[in-house]
Parts: sequence; structure tokens; C-alpha cells
Amino acid sequence: MPTEGLDTFPKLLLDRARRFGDRPAIREKDYGIWQTWTWRQVEEEVRMLACGLAVRGFKRGDKLAIIGDNRPRLYCGMAAAQALGGVPVPAYQDAVAEELQYVLEHAEASFVLAEDQEQVDKVIEVHDRCPQLTQVIFDDSRGMRNYDRSQLQDFDTVQKQGRDFAAQNPDFYEEQVNQGKGSDVAIFLYTSGTTGRPKGVVLTHDNVLITARNGVELEGLNEHDEILAYLPMAWVGDHLFSYAQSYVSGFCVSCPESGATVMQDMREIGPTYVFAPPRIFENLLTTVMIRMEDAAKIKQRMFHYFMGVARRAGSSMLDGKEVSLKDRLLYALGRLLVYGPLKDTMGLSRTRLAYTAGEAIGPDIFQFYRSLGINVKQLYGQTEAAVFVTIQPNGEVFPDTVGKPATDVEIKITDNGEVVYRSPGVFKEYFKDPDATAQTKTEDGWVHTGDAGFFDERGHIKIIDRAKDVGKLNDGSMFAPKYIENKLKFFAYIREAVAFGDGRDFCTTFINIDLEAVGNWAERSNISYSSYQELAARPETYDLIQESVEQVNRDLAQDPKLAKSQIRRFLVLQKELDADDGELTRTRKVRRGHIAEKYAVLVDALYSDQTSCYIETQVKFEDGRTGKIAGELEIRDLSGVKMKRAS
Repeated sequence: MPTEGLDTFPKLLLDRARRFGDRPAIREKDYGIWQTWTWRQVEEEVRMLACGLAVRGFKRGDKLAIIGDNRPRLYCGMAAAQALGGVPVPAYQDAVAEELQYVLEHAEASFVLAEDQEQVDKVIEVHDRCPQLTQVIFDDSRGMRNYDRSQLQDFDTVQKQGRDFAAQNPDFYEEQVNQGKGSDVAIFLYTSGTTGRPKGVVLTHDNVLITARNGVELEGLNEHDEILAYLPMAWVGDHLFSYAQSYVSGFCVSCPESGATVMQDMREIGPTYVFAPPRIFENLLTTVMIRMEDAAKIKQRMFHYFMGVARRAGSSMLDGKEVSLKDRLLYALGRLLVYGPLKDTMGLSRTRLAYTAGEAIGPDIFQFYRSLGINVKQLYGQTEAAVFVTIQPNGEVFPDTVGKPATDVEIKITDNGEVVYRSPGVFKEYFKDPDATAQTKTEDGWVHTGDAGFFDERGHIKIIDRAKDVGKLNDGSMFAPKYIENKLKFFAYIREAVAFGDGRDFCTTFINIDLEAVGNWAERSNISYSSYQELAARPETYDLIQESVEQVNRDLAQDPKLAKSQIRRFLVLQKELDADDGELTRTRKVRRGHIAEKYAVLVDALYSDQTSCYIETQVKFEDGRTGKIAGELEIRDLSGVKMKRAS
């Protein structure tokens, strides 16, 4: 694929419109009907929007904040800003007004492109605190008929102004595009803010596009592939997979109707290329297993028999290994009777490549998908790397690693066990934060990940935990909380977990149940409940969770380094951990320090002889109101498992 001179997104878009003009570039499901734009139509949309922005005063170096769900017009807004030499700044669509204010102020955004009334309302709420903000453009006008339009303008009007301007200045757009260089800033992407305020990661066109091209070439992606864009536009993964790689390879991106319809839309589209965090794959499998519990006995027996065949032969066939003729024939029959319909139900019938990252995925879940013939691979990445740090090569896919260094990536392990890397994707800087930039990136381009890991004997990287979170129990043995939390979250009944133990005599945990999975189990077990809080407090629920925790302890006992970190006490929280309550980041990472402070009374109780603890917790509802949830939480004790003897 020719790429010479195509060093910015707008230049690539002009080329895609010439080369793939009538091929689908992006789709959106609206009112139940899929609407499609070709590459030529997308280029025209971007051209008119860019000219309209120019008419309204947007100039080189300006920042365009973008907030909303995955929508074609919002992706066009990114390219339009870049065409004028500006910088798009996507924000998380579920951010509350105060979080949005921080991004708008810190990024110095002068324009906002908002999806709908919900997002416009948040901007209006903080507008007086963002003096640099001059204009707000919105896509969906429903509900805003009586709004003050002095600083609001709808997308269609801006494009019409652009169309009139372009008619009088036909060379303006391409002159602006041609001024762009690969070294120009392409985007600000804000980190999740696990330990403090989010940082604005500055990425250039070269950072993103070279990384995207390397990924496309490695996996053989092309214009015939399709992906479903459902993860936040503010997240680096969506930016690379749904925007950059689409522009590089020419494949089609589909935007779901809403977050609630993602799985149905996925079944209709049948993407060939999928990215999903482990929780999505876990939820899909949980849904499948719940449905199988309600199926007829003959279907259950057939399902379990052919899944046994798949576990025995599926992954080996996917990796090109030898499989007996009998198993090949049985697998072919299973594909007809079980695997094909199952993949179709999950929307994975055409998927030839799937990535997962962000957290560790359970080995059983990982092997389940690969046994169906779905090439699921783990990668390790960061916003600061434009995603790719490591990737699992085909034929070298293991559930306990995150792969080998990606194309053009160098990796070293420091003396204290931290993973550091250097690559073309390494970010330029943290915006307005030279001290943090210097702490993270060395002068010769090595980036400190903050993650502890090591190379195994196969040359693959294993990530243990955040380096700063790896601690020690009082007896000196290693304590890796994230590793323990991930092992707990491998179980379908556990949604979140928070482990404590650094500087303590033993490990304890908070557990969040998965309401759908535990709720279905409760219904089948004739256990009544009226709320999450009531279900979480049931002794039967504790018994169910205890089985999972005890299995984790048995697994930990097999690892000499972590055997002392077995969980001795746990409790089930009366509420789900929530980003709106400050307990999770917007990318659902646990804010362990904040949780330890907020629930200090529970942590203290876990390290006492109490068998229960009363707590009142303040929560924030979706409409902005606050309230309290109170309850007496049971604390369960567990006995340890003997360590495996060294042979």
C-alpha cells in the first residue's frame, strides 16, 4: 500500500477518497437503519466542516474538544480540525461536568463539537469557568429548540457555511492540508487519572500513523475488513483501531445505535476485526452459559460434548499444529452444529482477528474463544505508546503473556523490574507538564511504564502489576494486588475486586458481584432479592463467592513467590464501585488509594477480629443527586492452602 508523503490524517483521507472512493468508510445505525458513507463522501463531509470551522475562526494550533458517543460526524470533526492544523481533544462521554471542565480548561479548547443535548448541557454548565471557550457546535438538535443560540451552532449550518466558503475559495482546503507534516501534533488524549489528575498525552501524526501502519502490516488488515467502534473516542485504543488503522488500510468502521444495542449491532455487522477488554469477552461467555442453563437437556449435552472437542483440537488447529483426523472431522461437525451458531449469536461469525488488553483475561475464557477458531490475542499498550508495546505473534499465543515487542519497539527490564520501551509511537510530551514528561520519558526516548514485568523463557513479556503497587507482606514476601484482583475477576460472579496487604500480615479483599451473573444464579436457585445491596448481602451469595476465592487461593499456593498472598478474609461491598463516585477511572481502573481511604473503616475491620462491620456510603445518582447506602457487611474468614513443595 503506497504511503509516501501520506504523513497526516487529512492527506491520507484525500488518498482514500481517490483510491477507495465508492467503498464504505463508516456506518451508523440510526432509528434501526444502517446509514453508510463512502470514503468519497467522508472526505466531502470533512472538507465542508473544515471550511466551516475556518469561517467561524478556527485556526492552526486551536483545540477542538469532542464529546459524545462514537458518531461519524464526531470522527469527521477530528479530521477537520487536523486539516486546519488544529488539535482534536476527545473527552469521555460519561464524564461529569467537573471532569469535562478540567479537560476543556487544561487543553485550552476554544471550540467544542458535542453530540447532543446531554453533552451540550454539560458544556453550558461549565462555560463560565472556561473563558477561552468561544463556540459550541452540536450534531443532534433534539431538545434544544429554545436554547440560547448566541454561542451554539448546529453541525449542518457550519457545513453550509463551509460549502459557501469552499465555492469561493476552491483551493483553500488542500492548501491547508498540504501545510501539515507528520511531526505536527495530531491529538491530545487524556490518561484515565488512576492516581491523580488526568495528563494530556500529546501524540503527533507520525506517532499514531507509523504505529497504525505497523499493526496493519503485521496482521494483514485491508480495505475489506470491518470493525465496530463502541469504546470511548477519548481512549487511545479506539483512536488507533477505529480511526488511524481505518485511514491507513481503508476498512469500514461501524458506529452502534447506542451503548445498549452494541451486541445486537455487532451481530448484524459481523466485524472481521474486534477489540474488546476482557470484561466484554467475559460478559459474552457469561451470557452464553446462562442461556445454556435454560436450554433443553439434549442441547446442553451436545454443547458440552462439542466444546470438549473444541478444547482438545480448536486452538491447535488455529495455530497450525497437528490434530488427528478423528478430531478434525468431529470439529467440522461441531462447527456446523455448535460453533457456527454460537459465534453468530455473539456477533463473531466473521471475526478473523480479535485483540484484548487493559487487564489480564482468564485462561479458560481466552481458550474458549480460541477453541472456536477465533484468533484472540493479547497485547500490552499505553496511551504514551500510541497503543502497541507488545503483541502476541500468530502461532505464539499464550494465556499467561502479553506477547513479544511489537514492530519497531525496543523493550528493556530495569534492575528494579520495571518495563521500559522505545518506539516510533512514543508520545511527544504531557501537555503543560514538563516535570511529568521528564519523569516518564528519558532524553533518548525510553518510556517508563510503571509496570513490573519480565521476559519468560519464550521471549514473551509477563506483566505482574504496577511497579509502585507491588509491595510486601510483613513477613517480607511479595504482594501484587492487581495480579490477585485479576485472578478473582476471572470468575463470572465477580465483577471487581480490590486487594489489600502491603505492610500487613496477610491479604484481604473487597468483592463486587456481577449483578447479571449472580442474579441469574439466584433466580435459578429460587433465591429472592429486590436490589443489588440485598443480593450482595445474602449468605448464599457469600458462599458462592467464597468458592471462587478459595480457588484463587489454591492457584496462588502453586506459585512460590505469591503463595503467602493467599486471601485470608473478604467481604462483599453493598454497592458497585463506580466512576461517578471516584472509585474507578473512566476506563474502569480501580483507584485503590481512594477506595482504601473512603472505606477505611472496612479495611480496619478486615484486619481486626470483627465478623461484620456497619458502614454508610455516599453515592451519586445518574441525575446528579446524592444519597447514602448503609448496611452491616459480613466478613468471611478463610483458611490458607499449603504451598506446593519444590521438586
